Amino acid sequence: MAVSAVATLLFLLVASPVAFAANHVVGGSGGWTQFGDYTTWAAAETFTVGDTLEFNYGGSHGVDVISKDDYENCNTANAIESYSDGKTTIKLSKSGPMYFACPTSGHCQSGMKLSINVLDSSTPSTPSTPSTPSTPSTPSTPSDSPATPSTPNVDNTPAKSTPTTPNGAAEVFGSMNKFVIGVSVVLGALFVFMC
Repeated sequence: MAVSAVATLLFLLVASPVAFAANHVVGGSGGWTQFGDYTTWAAAETFTVGDTLEFNYGGSHGVDVISKDDYENCNTANAIESYSDGKTTIKLSKSGPMYFACPTSGHCQSGMKLSINVLDSSTPSTPSTPSTPSTPSTPSTPSDSPATPSTPNVDNTPAKSTPTTPNGAAEVFGSMNKFVIGVSVVLGALFVFMC
């Protein structure tokens, strides 16, 4: 009996993250259209391995999974995956950046593209926004006062900023709720097997 209780507990611990995967409807109620602001939408979401992206769109649109270079240049000719069924669900199966665009001519250029960062399921939740390099400061003009040496940025790494989201507290509580529910399921199952 103790062996089956331990086996069940281990199964529940492994299976519980899958049960809490989120489905992200791209663009919210507006869907995948030429009029969406997908940068702002993605900034308010947290994408984790196991989650799904749901693209809802009309017949003149599609969804292409593309590389970073193709995303930056709005090139869908080299699509990794291509969909045109009107309702596309893509499972986020690995961590890291992912890029999407509408393959219809001119749509990507008008903003119908999406960049997300998928977090590993063990990574703490933070909003997903691609980083933007900081603008280098302009050199100061010479003056009569002696120059004070400044510390150069040797590795040219852009400054990191913490993204702000309107629902940041909701994300923290949402993650906490998932954790509490997961622990409750595991403890409840353990209690049942112990009695």
